[in-house]
Amino acid sequence: MPADVAPDMTADLTVFIVDDDDAIRDSLQILLECAGFRAESFDTPLGFLESDAPSRPGCLLVDVRMPQMSGLDVQERLTRDGHAIPVVVMTGHGDVPLAVRAMKAGAVDFVEKPFEEEALLAAVRSALARAADSRTAQDPPPAPAPEQPAPPPAAAPPEVLARLSALTPREIDVLRWLVAGKSNKVIAFELSISPRTVEIHRARVMEKMQADSLPTLVRMAIAAGVVPGGG
Repeated sequence: MPADVAPDMTADLTVFIVDDDDAIRDSLQILLECAGFRAESFDTPLGFLESDAPSRPGCLLVDVRMPQMSGLDVQERLTRDGHAIPVVVMTGHGDVPLAVRAMKAGAVDFVEKPFEEEALLAAVRSALARAADSRTAQDPPPAPAPEQPAPPPAAAPPEVLARLSALTPREIDVLRWLVAGKSNKVIAFELSISPRTVEIHRARVMEKMQADSLPTLVRMAIAAGVVPGGG
């Protein structure tokens, strides 16, 4: 059996996959099942929402861009209907702003396509651990009021704030635009510097923040209260 086996505390939880791309959906289900997780897939958001899946213990792995209903719409519908299922959103190139919105609305994590297998499995483990903790704390969880806002993201730990304080003003500028989901070329235009200079600043930001990926960097920036965009 592969090393990435689901821990006992999450063994009876299900990863629900919602993606309109047949190939991606099937490959994700195979990956998760080979890693020891229980997985079910849906080809449409409504197929998922109208099933009993949202009320069952587990987590949701949902594509952020789909016809008729986006991953953000699914997340909002779950909150409105009182389902506290943890959500991991999947994004394509250039969808970082949507991922940031999803995380501010309560998503556990986001992963970028094409996926790095370990990054995706780590995000799923985190979401399932949260689902297990929630079920232990109160089973079943109470439904929130219809207009209840999502809880704010957890505050950044001291080490993240220390790393952030080590950034130069220009590196902070670059970080803000990265959180806004902008390309190096766009950031260069906004800051009136060359794309090569942006690349250098970006590399230094990743190094100083000890971020091994853009999603990791965005998570830390959100927790630290870094405002996307220029100011």
